[in-house]
Amino acid sequence: MIIIMKPGATDPEVKAVTDLVKSSGCQVHLSRGDEVTIVGVVGDKTKLFGSNIELNPGVDRIVQVTESYKLVNKKFHPHPTVVNVGNAVIGPDTLTVMAGPCAIESEEQLMTTAKEVKKAGATFVRGGAYKPRTSPYSFQGLEEEGLKYMKEVHEETGLSVICEVTSLHAIESAVRYVDMLQIGARNMQNFELLKEAGRSGMPVLLKRGLAATIDEWLNAAEYIISEGNPNIVLCERGIRTFEPSTRNTLDLSAVCVLRKKTHLPVIVDPSHATGVREYIEPLAKASVAAGADGLMIEVHPDPKHALSDGPQSLTFGEFDVLMNDIRPYADLQKRKF
Repeated sequence: MIIIMKPGATDPEVKAVTDLVKSSGCQVHLSRGDEVTIVGVVGDKTKLFGSNIELNPGVDRIVQVTESYKLVNKKFHPHPTVVNVGNAVIGPDTLTVMAGPCAIESEEQLMTTAKEVKKAGATFVRGGAYKPRTSPYSFQGLEEEGLKYMKEVHEETGLSVICEVTSLHAIESAVRYVDMLQIGARNMQNFELLKEAGRSGMPVLLKRGLAATIDEWLNAAEYIISEGNPNIVLCERGIRTFEPSTRNTLDLSAVCVLRKKTHLPVIVDPSHATGVREYIEPLAKASVAAGADGLMIEVHPDPKHALSDGPQSLTFGEFDVLMNDIRPYADLQKRKF
């Protein structure tokens, strides 16, 4: 539940309420706005029955939160969360663009790509060092060697770097080299991995599962934030449906729904959603128009010879055109990048 304090409630009045909640064994999460303070209560609320919290000075009303996710819930935290990652900021006033190859293939490939996407306006380099592939015979990634290349890219270009992690071992390696961890669609409900990502203290990008509902997705984010890590960004990357024309079906309505349900930033990955290079630009524009806080775009120096996801990767020239074409959409949303 949440306890909404009256406008102008004093610090002693807020403290009296939080002390009462803590004395019951529940956790307190404060959200202070310009006018109103919200006291979020997490735990066994039955212990508060009979305490008559609503009679305390400064309390306006009590609202029950029926959703199973609490800390990522907008009712607990009405104001949008801003996530700082290295030199980048992900939030309501910016349009963050993460770009790079699906899989890191070599130091030269990653460094060349990083310099080109930075020139076009990207603020992140994405790249896979650990690749969970459908076939065990497909390229699985360079692992720690690839992570070292990411660190070199960060030091050379100043761009923030993000990499997918697939295990505790991968997390333990990645935290030494990258600025942000990515939990992929296949691991969205790998709850032990989510807990470890939360405990790492690193910013986390959480992709939507292959056929996950929005509430399941938000509950997955709750696992991360419940470990004390509030720096979470959600990524819509399409869901599996009956339609074979695209790799997945991009659910742009999810951006609007999440705006209502959570305070966490939301970005869109039109590359994985479509699997088709020609569809990336129009869906990137639509994502920005729908209110997304950013985009994740696959870019490769030579898509025809990419070891992973070549058909959905843009060339450097195509990415540069895309970045120029989405600027008016960012301007309409009053976002800078």
